[in-house]
Order: sequence, then structure tokens, then C-alpha cells
Amino acid sequence: MSSCFVKSTCGDCLLRYVFIVALWLVSVPAFAEPSLPLGHYPLPETGNIVGETYTVNVEDEEDTLLDIAHAHGVGYEEIRRANPDTSLWVPEKGTQVQIPAQHILPDVERKGVVINIAELRLYYYPEVQEGETPRVETYPIGIGRDGFDTPLGITETTMRLEDPAWYPPESVRQEAAERGDPPPEVVPPGPDNPLGQHAILLDIPGYLIHGTNQPDGIGMRASRGCIRMHPDDIKAVFEQIPNGTQVNIIDEPVKLGWDADYLPYVQAFTSLNEQEMSISNLLSTVNNADELPETERSNIDYEAMQNAIRRGSGRIEPLI
Repeated sequence: MSSCFVKSTCGDCLLRYVFIVALWLVSVPAFAEPSLPLGHYPLPETGNIVGETYTVNVEDEEDTLLDIAHAHGVGYEEIRRANPDTSLWVPEKGTQVQIPAQHILPDVERKGVVINIAELRLYYYPEVQEGETPRVETYPIGIGRDGFDTPLGITETTMRLEDPAWYPPESVRQEAAERGDPPPEVVPPGPDNPLGQHAILLDIPGYLIHGTNQPDGIGMRASRGCIRMHPDDIKAVFEQIPNGTQVNIIDEPVKLGWDADYLPYVQAFTSLNEQEMSISNLLSTVNNADELPETERSNIDYEAMQNAIRRGSGRIEPLI
């Protein structure tokens, strides 16, 4: 059972959001869409790939790899996989850091919120007015650790709470009692509250999307089933996502993509269930890609696809 039990109170908004917006203004890559914030993309007219992979240099010797990841909208696992030889806590000044900010959109309806637990990422497709360009916003998340799996399926948002109080569930109280340190009946809003300052309740009892007081854990499997977002990120979507918004929680460890020229790519992650894919699975994945022309399907290198799936690196890799 999830540990996310809440009650709303009043309070101030996060001031750090101002800092991260300012940081984005100086760090956004030159090729990014200038009219959209970091992690926001117009939906492609052809293909299903958004964003770009790029590199930045470590400019401050006090920056950790996690600081750089947050400044560029990626999570712990993403930045670690992309830079396996770079120190997580003490990257040297001048070190080049790869930012894996390119994503194949999940192969589900582009509606409301889509959470792909296999890649530790949330996609939000806001409703747009007539004549407005459809877009997607994407954010790194933290999810349930082993034994506290985030439930899959389609649900919806039911309520938004600002400055929620946290009521530790029985499982947390039992673990704490075994350590000789039982928690209080309720944790009020503040720096010790693990829900942060914003929470969006789901129509699954005990589960919600919320902020955190431990942002370094974003991009990890560390919660008790709830979906954690960085305080800045959930603040950015809190007012956008109305009650009743569809939330589709999926586990899609392998994503097939194609660009504007219909060239095929694959992006593979290590699934929570360590799923093994056979040739028949691979053929099914390709055959279900209705928008991919037959000529490109027939030229796919299945050995390259198998190798990419075996690595589970999260990189978008070409298949021709």
C-alpha cells in the first residue's frame, strides 16, 4: 500500500522555481523551441520523436551531476546511464556531460497524463484551443520501489491539494516502530513533509502524484508506490491539470520510433519486471507501428534491435 496519505493546509509557493526558470534561460540549447519552456515540445507532424540529445560543460565545481540533470529536465537514472564514467557527486569543472533530452513518445493515446514507469518519466498532453499547436510536456519522476509497485492502468485525477499534510500509513509506522522511531500521527506542511507542497490525488485509493522534500531521488525507484515529481515540476503542472484528467500508467520498456523521414529507431529501458522480448515480440512491436511504411519495416535490423533491448541504455538507437 502506498504511503501517500494527505490533508490540505495553506502555505507559500516554492521560491526555488524562480531560480530554475532563470537557469533554464541561460542553459537551454540553441536548437530548442524558443517559445516553449524546457521539456515542452510541439507534437511532431510526422514521426513520434521529440527533443534532442546534447552536451554541456560543468561550469561550477560545486555542481553535482544531479544538479545538472535537474537544470536540464532529466532524472537520476537518465543522467547516470548517459554519463557512466562521470562522477555523480564531484564531476570536474570542464567535464562534458551528455543530456539525454530526446524521447520517443509512448505508444498510447496522447491524452491527459501518461506515466511510463519503465523509463521513470511523465508525459502531459494539455488540451489546446482551436488553432493552437498540440504539445507535450515531459518530466522525470520517481516511482515505487521493489515491493511497492506503482499500479498500472487508466485512472484519473480527483483532487489537487496545496501544502498537504502527510498521514504515515500503517506500513510506515510498523517499519519505524521496528527501528524504535515511530513517526507522528501527522506530518504538517514544511521541510520534513515527504509530499512537498503540491499533491494531485488519483482515483486509486492511497495513490497520488506529489512533490518531495528529497529531490535528489527523482528518477529513481524509491517511493512506496506514489509518483514523485521535483518540486519545480509539479508546481509547473499543478494548476494545468484539472480534476478528472485521464492518467494512463503504463510499463513500456521498449519504444519504437521514427523521425520525419520515417527512419526507425528504438529506445529500450530495463523494465521493472526485467522483461525478455523474443523475436515474435519484436515483430509484433514493428507490425503494430501503423505509421511506419512497409519499406522501412522490411529494412529494420532486428539484431541491432535485440542488442539495444539487451543493453537497456535508454538511448534512442537507429535500426537501419
